[in-house]
Amino acid sequence: MTDEFDFVVVGGGSAGAVIAARLSEDANCRVALVEAGGEPPAHEEIPALCATLQLDPETDWMYTADPGGAGRGLLDERMPVPRGKMLGGSSGLNYMAYVRGHPGDFDSWAERGAEGWSFEDVLPYFRKSEDLVPGDEIVVDEGAHGTGGPLTVSVRAPVLDGSRDFLEAATRAGFPQGDYNGRDRGGESGVSSLFQTTTRAGKRCSTYRGFLQGVVDQRDNLQIVPHAHVTRIVLDGEGTDLRASGIEYRDRQDQLHTIFAAKEVLVCAGAVGSPQILMLSGIGSRDELKKVGIDCRHESPHVGKHLKDHIQCGFAYHAPGVGVPVAEIQTSLGADILRGPDGPLPEDPADDANLPEELQALKELADQRLAKWAETGEGVISSSIYDAVVFYSTGLGDKHSHDAEIAFVPCGYDEELHRDKTRVVIEKVFKDSACALAPDKENILILSNPVLPHSEGEITLTSANPADAPDIRMNYFGDPHDMKVMLAIMRRSLQIIDNWPEERKPKKMYVPVSLAEKHGYVAGEPLSDALLEDWARHFSTTVYHLVSTCRMGDVVDSQLKVQGVQGLRVADASIMPDIISGNTNAACIMIGEKAAEMIASDHNVALAEFVGGVGTPA
Repeated sequence: MTDEFDFVVVGGGSAGAVIAARLSEDANCRVALVEAGGEPPAHEEIPALCATLQLDPETDWMYTADPGGAGRGLLDERMPVPRGKMLGGSSGLNYMAYVRGHPGDFDSWAERGAEGWSFEDVLPYFRKSEDLVPGDEIVVDEGAHGTGGPLTVSVRAPVLDGSRDFLEAATRAGFPQGDYNGRDRGGESGVSSLFQTTTRAGKRCSTYRGFLQGVVDQRDNLQIVPHAHVTRIVLDGEGTDLRASGIEYRDRQDQLHTIFAAKEVLVCAGAVGSPQILMLSGIGSRDELKKVGIDCRHESPHVGKHLKDHIQCGFAYHAPGVGVPVAEIQTSLGADILRGPDGPLPEDPADDANLPEELQALKELADQRLAKWAETGEGVISSSIYDAVVFYSTGLGDKHSHDAEIAFVPCGYDEELHRDKTRVVIEKVFKDSACALAPDKENILILSNPVLPHSEGEITLTSANPADAPDIRMNYFGDPHDMKVMLAIMRRSLQIIDNWPEERKPKKMYVPVSLAEKHGYVAGEPLSDALLEDWARHFSTTVYHLVSTCRMGDVVDSQLKVQGVQGLRVADASIMPDIISGNTNAACIMIGEKAAEMIASDHNVALAEFVGGVGTPA
């Protein structure tokens, strides 16, 4: 492998994969994409298995964070922070919701000084990526969407009855159905819909699957360097002449390598990784760098600051006839999933010859379902089971946008997911978790999510060793405004349940037993604000939407160039001037598209298409 390229892209995730793919459209442009992980495993494509990618060191950085004013009911009072460590990054780890945000989010960016980032400016980049396959059960604002792009966006098939019930109840509660990625998102009444997801024929379409898979083999000018942990950016010069000339990384054998960039280094390592790499390179707060023994090459005190994230609080219900049992999902994943010490089928397939008739039928059903999904993309496993949503305004402020999201999950999951993936101390929630979360239990979840939090956290280094995880401090509910919004959303979530179709209305709410005892709660009584606040502080969980740690105006300019350092840009969730009002992955992909055109325009790189009015197409 050559050690010099025109561009070195650090991080092959939601934005980095896009940038590398777009710049390498010009055969004369040499691009290296350096990624700490490798290709995603085969089961990454199965939407319903998204949670299994967490806590796997091959695919997840497995960070935890200090949650601040939340997390009191979590193991060690630490919040999990899953971050994708593979090609595709967190677009290969997430729950696949494709949400652009409210137009007012981006207009607000522009009003704060992010020139060129208004909704009108960014909409062409959303459309450029997209290949919409709308389905029959959602409203679509066709002018807002794209077709023919590398990122397929679709709706699960078949639509689950519980999701239809949620939308009917939401409509009765005052949230009309519409296209939350189109003109309907700006409505005063809010909007409800099935989720649009980054799936293609029922399979995950991460940025690896959409932008890189199959492309790399056809481009000699695009070099992917997998399993490469970047340790620092190589900086030449001093003062106003400081310039990024390359990067250092360690391979799987812990050998140190250097790659040089003739034109630019592009850091796309996410809201945790990007500030960490900048600080390890001596770009950050001089005083904080000194504490861990790093010489400051460029004073940039906002690096790692202004961290924001979405947090959600779930209401769980027993809902016979509505909830999808975990056993139903497992059966749809094929017979092999049903094997093992706790499964109904023998661990060794050779023992299947003597299966009783009932288990033989189960085995055949499981394999038939998996085969159907593989062939047609249809089945229970064609989504993450994160299936429908409401966006609206609470009226408590932030008039430029919607500050509330309510999501519907037609499954209550199992003990393993609650205990391991969300770190919930399960005994504090369920009196008898083995019964409440049994594989055949029909449960649902309603998730309340304040999507314009005012609280800010930070990311700092714990040492000068790149292998050490940074210190992530979320500071949830640090601003009292956020709790007011959370309580208002929780109340509206309860209204949706009150408006549920009567014949299938959920039968029982699982109020956390520890809080019921503390507040003297009796089943059937109204939930007090004090109980709801305690619920949010104990059992809220991250929605994995960390942003703003290298934000525009403080660390990078509106062209995403790191202020004070030549030849260096950051392009990922960390550059957002503020968090958007919804799931963040679509916006990260948009940032990758827009960044690629900015870079190409500056360096006369011929992309196949420019949608922003700059540059020269190939």
